[in-house]
Amino acid sequence: MLKKKYLIFISLAFCAISCRTVQEEEIIRWLATPAPGEVLIRDSFWSPKIELNRVKTIPYVFMQCEQTGRIDNFAIAGGLKKGSHTGARYNDSDVFKIIEGACYSLMETPDPALRSYLDSLVTIIAAAQEDDGYLYTTRTIDPVNMAPGAGSERWIDERVSHELYNAGHMYEAAIAHHLATGSYAFINVALRNADLVYNEFGWGKKEIAPGHQEIEIGLIKLYRLTGESKWLELAQFFLDVRGRTGEYVHHPEGSRFELYNDSVYLQMHEPVLEQSEAVGHAVRGAYMYTAMADISEETGYNRYLEASDRIWEDVTRGKIYITGGIGSKEHGEAFGEPFELPNMTAYTETCASVANVFWNHRLYRATGDTKYLDVMERTLYNGLISGIGSDGCHFFYPNPLESDGTFERAGWFDCSCCPVNVARFMPTLKQYVWSLSDEGVNVNLFISSQARLTTIGGEVVIKQETEYPWSGAVKISVDPDTDGSLFSLGIRIPSWTGKAPFEGGLYKYITRPDKRMRIVINGKRARVRKSSGFAVIERNWNRGDVVEVSLPMEPRFIIARDEVEADRGRVAVGVGPIVYCLEEADNGPVRDLTVDHNTKVEFTFEPDLLGGIGTLTFKAKAPSGEEKKVKAVPYYSWANRGRGEMAVWIKSEK
Repeated sequence: MLKKKYLIFISLAFCAISCRTVQEEEIIRWLATPAPGEVLIRDSFWSPKIELNRVKTIPYVFMQCEQTGRIDNFAIAGGLKKGSHTGARYNDSDVFKIIEGACYSLMETPDPALRSYLDSLVTIIAAAQEDDGYLYTTRTIDPVNMAPGAGSERWIDERVSHELYNAGHMYEAAIAHHLATGSYAFINVALRNADLVYNEFGWGKKEIAPGHQEIEIGLIKLYRLTGESKWLELAQFFLDVRGRTGEYVHHPEGSRFELYNDSVYLQMHEPVLEQSEAVGHAVRGAYMYTAMADISEETGYNRYLEASDRIWEDVTRGKIYITGGIGSKEHGEAFGEPFELPNMTAYTETCASVANVFWNHRLYRATGDTKYLDVMERTLYNGLISGIGSDGCHFFYPNPLESDGTFERAGWFDCSCCPVNVARFMPTLKQYVWSLSDEGVNVNLFISSQARLTTIGGEVVIKQETEYPWSGAVKISVDPDTDGSLFSLGIRIPSWTGKAPFEGGLYKYITRPDKRMRIVINGKRARVRKSSGFAVIERNWNRGDVVEVSLPMEPRFIIARDEVEADRGRVAVGVGPIVYCLEEADNGPVRDLTVDHNTKVEFTFEPDLLGGIGTLTFKAKAPSGEEKKVKAVPYYSWANRGRGEMAVWIKSEK
């Protein structure tokens, strides 16, 4: 029974259900996501990246975890080796995250050697667990000489100790291991730890919120796996306790948050249901906003969802980069003030982009509105995959939008949350391609894939074929088990086909599109109705039906609102969801080039460059006034050819 519930949970493949009503009038029917086994990705853009993650990144990260003592910490804590703790207090979480990613990868591609290795790691982790379920290697190894920030006693300084943060990632890894292998070994470790946390925390117990949000997501997943309401209760407690002990601090004029006040940095400045601005550490915040949506789904209490959405509005109006990156400030890895979006010092942590995808997907599933998919897609194709190099073994932690030539990828970091976060994300991409409503199937992302889905009209095999994002041609084949099956097919109308890359008014196109999105069925123009950003086709489907979508993949120049000082007098250029940049490797120094946004831009696909990318060429002027032809490459691909200048936002002549 546990395994059945778990399979449903881990894929986020929840049936479209009426939320349990708790003090709410509106019942939200959340969109469902197909289970992992129902979707197969075979895509010219994404499949090589997923395979690179499997054969290069995951083994490389495991090697780094071994060489840096992250895995030995568990062996030492379990008495299997002698030694002292190595590294930071949160390094346990890196091992959990890469196990999670490896397990998802194992589900896609059987690998007996990887399975054996994962099981051996679980044995080591289980040995490190104390008798009452506690698992935190630095304290178990030597409770006197611990890693800085661990706190002199259990949970005593949860704002910085990361004990609960580590636990949340352990829960997610244990669930992934169970799904991939059928084993209960790791799940049992996770449940013993969760029991301890439940006994220690709650109203009338330790009324303390985690310093780094994450356990909330893990607990909700445990609830979906087991059906044990105490995990949902505990997750909700960790949200509700925030802001009850911290100070609500403003600037002297009483209108703005003091960004680096500790409670604001930790999103503890006020109760979560009252929050309306994205402040503090961006990764922590986005994990929390994700969990808030999850709690609404499971309880039916929509105020968490409403608060999460209010914060999303704040982000999209003035706190998100054109790449989908969030968290502009290096100090505190934090959200800045509205329109505080510097390029050279943009932090935009890779982990924040991963969290941004989680968050937007949750909000989409709650509302069915494609405005969240627009942000999710932009983050996927830019701010997230920029975090991993073309060799799969070099990474970005921050992702600036401009470089003076001193910024480069690294093979590892002392704090390596970002490499392992991307590694665990990549095998899960299939969860985001399709969704199911009561009416039928929605195409969320244009990725070559095949899915077998259950609709109100019966079973259907549906397939996408496309060279997106380099081409706007998408072929969708619909093959129901029974001819005449009645259900709807919703095809997302990307915001980038219109006036702005995404909703919020922060950015807009200044290049008018030459073409419009077109949809035909079996060679004839389709009759569609528009709903929440989808072009919806309602019909009786027959085997062999083919829907052809034509998306206008045209190079278009973009400007930011004038309040964004860093982008004033500058333009960016994009094609579809892809943001481009100028790099010194192609053009020489680029930061002082100037472009006329009316210039003609030509697109070329170069199969032998950086694994195959689309490039743009157009004329620009050097500071001397000399006109030259320059080449722009996708932002995600920069810094793979050595150091050099880079610019997303280019000085504009007009």
